[in-house]
Amino acid sequence: MEKYTNDLIREQSPYLKQHAHNPVNWLPWSDEAFDLAQKEDKLVLVSVGYSACHWCHVMERESFEDEEVATWMNRYFVCIKVDREERPDVDQVYMAAVQLMTQRGGWPLNCFTLPDGRPVYGGTYFPKEQWIHVLKSLEDTYRKKRDEVLEYAEKLSQGVRQTEHIVEAELIRSFQADKLNEMLDRWKPQFDLEEGGANRAPKFPLPNNYEFLLHYGMYMKDQEVLDHLSMTLDKMMRGGIYDQLGGGFYRYSVDINWKIPHFEKMLYDNAQLLSLYAEAYKLKPNLEYEHLMRQSMDWLKREMQAESGAFYSALDADSEGEEGKFYVWELEELEEMLNPSELELIRSYYEMNRWAHWEDGKYQLLRRVSNEEKATQMGLESKEMMARIREIESRMMQEREKRPRPGLDYKCLTSWNAMMIRACVDVGLVLGEDSYLEMAEKAMDWIREKMWDSEGLSHVETNGVRGGESFLEDYAHVIQASIRMYEADFDLQYLEDAKKLCEQCIELFWSDSSGMFYFTDHQSGLIARKMEINDNVIPSSNSVMCRNLIRLGHYFDETEYLKMAQQQLSNVYDGMDQYGSAYSNWGQALMEVLGELTQIGIGGVFSVEEKKKLGQIYWGSVMFYQVHSKLPLTADKNPDERGLYYCKEGACSLPEENIESFLERFGPRGDVQLN
Repeated sequence: MEKYTNDLIREQSPYLKQHAHNPVNWLPWSDEAFDLAQKEDKLVLVSVGYSACHWCHVMERESFEDEEVATWMNRYFVCIKVDREERPDVDQVYMAAVQLMTQRGGWPLNCFTLPDGRPVYGGTYFPKEQWIHVLKSLEDTYRKKRDEVLEYAEKLSQGVRQTEHIVEAELIRSFQADKLNEMLDRWKPQFDLEEGGANRAPKFPLPNNYEFLLHYGMYMKDQEVLDHLSMTLDKMMRGGIYDQLGGGFYRYSVDINWKIPHFEKMLYDNAQLLSLYAEAYKLKPNLEYEHLMRQSMDWLKREMQAESGAFYSALDADSEGEEGKFYVWELEELEEMLNPSELELIRSYYEMNRWAHWEDGKYQLLRRVSNEEKATQMGLESKEMMARIREIESRMMQEREKRPRPGLDYKCLTSWNAMMIRACVDVGLVLGEDSYLEMAEKAMDWIREKMWDSEGLSHVETNGVRGGESFLEDYAHVIQASIRMYEADFDLQYLEDAKKLCEQCIELFWSDSSGMFYFTDHQSGLIARKMEINDNVIPSSNSVMCRNLIRLGHYFDETEYLKMAQQQLSNVYDGMDQYGSAYSNWGQALMEVLGELTQIGIGGVFSVEEKKKLGQIYWGSVMFYQVHSKLPLTADKNPDERGLYYCKEGACSLPEENIESFLERFGPRGDVQLN
């Protein structure tokens, strides 16, 4: 029998349920919680986190499970717990407030507000004694200096409303490629020329940054950028940030060498990284990239896909109260299960020396060189070495599966599922694996049947319970995934779904006064209606919508869509060169407007293998479509006539009847490559 139970016990979110037996009288986000604060004249604590967050668990253990701390919290504050993944809109507002106050952010996010929701103080993780001091000081200040608190709250709220708020710019008729070069001129000094990625720690895998660099390097023929990207992909793939044994990337590396990660695995990271490696594989086909993609897809199917076909959100960093315990190894464990020659091989392959040492005699599996280089170092044939390695890994995996597992965040988010649908298509097409396309189809069926009705999309399903208002990110990523599903099998219904969702999205979120999309719909009751502009670990939903509008504009000859995308780009154009990392997806949209976007039409009967071959070639940004009377671009063409069409800016080539002649005329050319 639990000693304490609070109102979170009735919630579906795994993160909220984790706090349901804290002595703190937590309430879920609701109007009623703020009404209670008004009635009792108390400040509100809005505490935001997520289930896989290590420091969220630490603060819970140190403070939220502590009766002394809970006494202070319950007596003087109305305490609200928020799952940031269920309510990204709440997280956006109070993260902006904390960043304005402290110039830093992260989770757990703890923001104190007035009873009407206006923020007055905040921060991230607080050790117990500091937290108690904050509680006492705030309560005292609120009672004794009420006018100053109210004045500060209003100024801070105004600041929150102004962050990432766009004023409509003059429509730019002719964009310039020099803007992209200016982005890179300022960005390149931040490259880590030894280990890849950015020259700072912690080191996050930023897939959209790397996807942009790949396209920029090819489009602008910049070999320096491509070499940096290639090194980054290799270093991440071989580093401790990747689960070498079971597949899937961890959230980020705490060091500059991709060595020691925070061990949570997030669905959105892995979706984007799979798409990135699939794109890179077209330019640099190799066994290591292929192994990464297949191993990660196996992990998804084994640990992350529900019976419904939807994908779960995350795996925890901790197990048995210890971060990374499920994933790291002690030499004694390996000595018990391997003979001396096997132990020597696996220790050498995974650098289990001073380099891979983590802490307290534990080792994180990682690699420093390619399989071919390692085989040469050891005087072995590469094929023979890898056969032995894979056999040993299989036994290690069996042993690891006996350990207590990290917690699973079993809620299913529409937006993150859409990202993974796109990834499954990308990997399925580039590797020619129908089973991966079937995973995508099953997950898309879940969205169409469970998460989308006449009212629009829903954001989350947990334990079969659908809930949560939708956000711009849901529409943006489902539209993108629907377009990608169409390109996989030319089922026109996917493309028509994308257009229907786009119309709903415009109705719910578009701002005529700014030429951008709001993140929340018209019904949002927050202190600020935010616009998500900057690309981060996930590209901003506005930039995703910009690229969606470009594609749908071309597919359906919708000039209004193209004009809206042009306005969005005009709004960010003047500032995007200042900080390229935060405008990488906008940079891809700009390249598409400038002419990188290639359109390839397919008419008549082509074999599955022929279509796969087209999908395995790097074209830059590309739209594939089947000749059809409902698509204006090909309405005048015979859908039964075998032919491949190369189209740009509304004009198509004469058809080529076979892939070889088509590639001879239009195949990718250039002096640069991904080495």
